[in-house]
Amino acid sequence: MTDSSPVTVSFLGGLGEIGRNMATIEVDGRIAVVDVGVLFPDAEHLGVDLILPDWSSVRERADDVEAVFLTHGHLDHIGALPYLLRDLDRDGVPVYGTQLTIAFAQAVLEEWPDLPEPRFEVIEPAETIEEGPFTVEAIQVSHSIPDGVAYAFRTPHGIIVHTGDFKLDQTPIDNRPTDIAHFARLGDEGVDLLLADSTGADMPGHVPTERTVGRNVREHIAAQKDGLIVVASFASHVHRIQQVLDAAAEVGRRPVFVGRSMVRNMGIAKELAYLDFDADSVVELAEVDRYDRSELIVISTGSQGEPFSALSLMGAGDHKHLRVGEGDLVILASSLIPGNEQAVYRSINNLSRRGCKVVHKGLAPVHVSGHASREELVLFHNVIEPEYFVPVHGEHRHLRAHGEIAELTGALPEHVLICEDGDTVVLEDGVVTRGEPVQTSHVYIDGLLDDVGPALLRDRRRIGEDGICVCVVTVDSHEGGPVGDVVVTQKGVVFHGTEEDILEQAKKAVDRELDNMTAVKFEDPQVVQRHVVQALGTFWRAETGRRPFILPVVREA
Repeated sequence: MTDSSPVTVSFLGGLGEIGRNMATIEVDGRIAVVDVGVLFPDAEHLGVDLILPDWSSVRERADDVEAVFLTHGHLDHIGALPYLLRDLDRDGVPVYGTQLTIAFAQAVLEEWPDLPEPRFEVIEPAETIEEGPFTVEAIQVSHSIPDGVAYAFRTPHGIIVHTGDFKLDQTPIDNRPTDIAHFARLGDEGVDLLLADSTGADMPGHVPTERTVGRNVREHIAAQKDGLIVVASFASHVHRIQQVLDAAAEVGRRPVFVGRSMVRNMGIAKELAYLDFDADSVVELAEVDRYDRSELIVISTGSQGEPFSALSLMGAGDHKHLRVGEGDLVILASSLIPGNEQAVYRSINNLSRRGCKVVHKGLAPVHVSGHASREELVLFHNVIEPEYFVPVHGEHRHLRAHGEIAELTGALPEHVLICEDGDTVVLEDGVVTRGEPVQTSHVYIDGLLDDVGPALLRDRRRIGEDGICVCVVTVDSHEGGPVGDVVVTQKGVVFHGTEEDILEQAKKAVDRELDNMTAVKFEDPQVVQRHVVQALGTFWRAETGRRPFILPVVREA
């Protein structure tokens, strides 16, 4: 037994979806944040740029935040850091991570010059961190980006291990595999609570080594004697891009980096020696016309079909500097993130329509996952043997599949806790129970607007689906009635060529509603607005079966 207060783990994002990864661990009233990531919007998030975790429960206790621990440099784990630092609103918050992770985090913060200044702390795998009441070990893991780590938190009530994203590639490009021995030592000591990556839990077998991608990409590049080669990848896939650069050098092609994040990340990786290539061989985008197409290989962002990405612009024929067509080769060397399927296949079709040969993971092994598959997770659980387990990082099907793996490898069913965002678990004297939930939701960022909220998205969706109707009414509140003609306009409700007659009928519906109102109601513009909305809502449903967004404008005469 210990006199220390129980340890509370809160899940603020990443449980039930791919992205927005964030959790907190509270020891003796102090809070450690593990990852603070973003989720990129899909088609239903109209106008939204980023989606963040709701950390209002953390913001209310900003002074209790001891440190932030970043597992690796993907944006779904570090992308929301500037927003968190802004909300904590104090200088000197320690942010721990490995060299590349911190470098990528600093690059994200460059666009936020007025933020409170954090205290970045670069760590090495196997290092032990002492910060406030936290004693934390960093554990080397292999992932699709270099320099990933898991963390083991030694608390007064037991050991908590958070894996971050990982796989068990034993021959990675940088020869830094997941440190199974370190995990085994922790397992021998006794891991009370394991929080582990679940993204690949429903995939059978083992993930092939990253080196297989290099072999296959090299074959396609070597076979392409003429025409342009374009390789699309995540800008953080440093090891994959290294293999592309090596293959390009073998056949004498000069690299062209395209996309702001690609140019930035490759510069960082080169400077920190995570990437090895001849900088003098790089061709600037604006200079591509000076070279024969067979001399170049374009390394680009846009593998997820993002509408304004370099690759999508090439497919649409709208890129300022690059044209693709008959005889060119495009390799999509990346995963297909759930929800992006339609956009990716649209991009593939556009490129194919222009005559490009498009190679993707459905046709050739040009991508391997960064997340451990089922058999790797079976091995991992047998090595670490946690007493309690919470699957994290994944959609619900992934969490459920990972929970089944834990039970298969000996965990008691009641010790496997399937959680959702907002759930908490409490560790006390080696026993884990469910705690009181915390407030959580999706926070929508739209340009300079913070948290536009689901209500605004519903309005945007309704306008997009059913159109908008604007009605302008002029009233005399002293006389108690309307003045002049009602004006009704619409966009997206009916075809413009047929709108004249139906808008005249809509105007008459509003006139009838106003004629039936008592004089006193005209003293309150909001009452007039409600009557206009009711009249037009009934009218449009009866005439068209649609429910357009109705915007009433009431003016005083």
